[in-house]
Amino acid sequence: MYTLQDLNGGRPFNELAAELTPSDLHRLTDEMIDAMQAVLVEAVDADVSFLPIDPAANDPFTSDPAELKLAWTLGHVVVHATASAEESGALSSLLARGIEVKDRARYEVPWREVTSVAQLRARLEESRRMRHAFLDTWPDQPHYEMQYQPPWPGALPVNAVGRFLSGLRHDAPHLEQMREIMRQAKAAR
Repeated sequence: MYTLQDLNGGRPFNELAAELTPSDLHRLTDEMIDAMQAVLVEAVDADVSFLPIDPAANDPFTSDPAELKLAWTLGHVVVHATASAEESGALSSLLARGIEVKDRARYEVPWREVTSVAQLRARLEESRRMRHAFLDTWPDQPHYEMQYQPPWPGALPVNAVGRFLSGLRHDAPHLEQMREIMRQAKAAR
């Protein structure tokens, strides 16, 4: 049985994806959201917009050049991670149903509008519901032969399982980022 630890890059991505079932993806989704919710156990509203120290901050996809090296807040990390995983779920649904995927399908809640722990918790639960819903759209006989070529350098083509898994794998470093932000926020209180 695979766990969140398996998502941290210990095994080649396509090898891991080849062994996972939709049931595994449902379970791993719950484990990831539960882990993210656990980070928030001691959070207070001020932690959501706390600006951590992050010397590695670099967001080449930002539309605002002033935000290129801006460290991400807890709210920013949660809305970004959930948007990415939901996009992976949406595209996996198309692939599983035999529909070719060429474009991205992404919506991210504006991170500056997320200012409370209650909003983060609600966003995570909404994401859990959406991820499960995307998996529930898969037919009984998924079209595993359908492939998607991710647009980032070095990415190998993936099928529906791989596309969904890429969202969970993307969550993994953001889970660690959440933990570090909370560590810094608690120390700054």
